[in-house]
Amino acid sequence: MKSNSLNLLRGFTLIEVMLAMAIFAIAGVALLGAADNNYRHISHLDEKMFANWVASNQMVAAKLDTTWPPKNNKKGEVELASRTWYWQQKVIKTANNEMRALVMEVRAKEDDEFPVTSIMTYVAQDKP
Repeated sequence: MKSNSLNLLRGFTLIEVMLAMAIFAIAGVALLGAADNNYRHISHLDEKMFANWVASNQMVAAKLDTTWPPKNNKKGEVELASRTWYWQQKVIKTANNEMRALVMEVRAKEDDEFPVTSIMTYVAQDKP
C-alpha cells in the first residue's frame, strides 16, 4: 500500500512532460498558422472592397460624362481610406457603333501590372 501512494506523489516523468510540451507546441504552431492565414485573407478582402468602391465611383462619373465616344485610357488617382488608388478607364469598341464597353481598372500602385479590381459596363450614345 505504501508503494502505491509513493508512485502517485512522484509526478510526471520527463518523457510525459516532453510529450505534453510537444503537443502544445504543435497546437500553437497550427493556431498561429490559422491566425496568419485569416489575417492575410481579411487584408485581401479589405483591399478588394475599397478598390471596388473606387471603381464604382469612377464608373458612375464616366457614365455621367456625355462626351461621345468616351475617352480611352483616361487615368487618375483618388484617395480613399487613407490610401491612394490609381484608376484607368479603357474603352472598347463593340459591333454596334452606338455602343461602347467601358472597363474601369483600379490599382494599389501606379506601376502595378495587374489591377486589384476591374469592372465593366456598356454605354450607349445619346440620340439627339
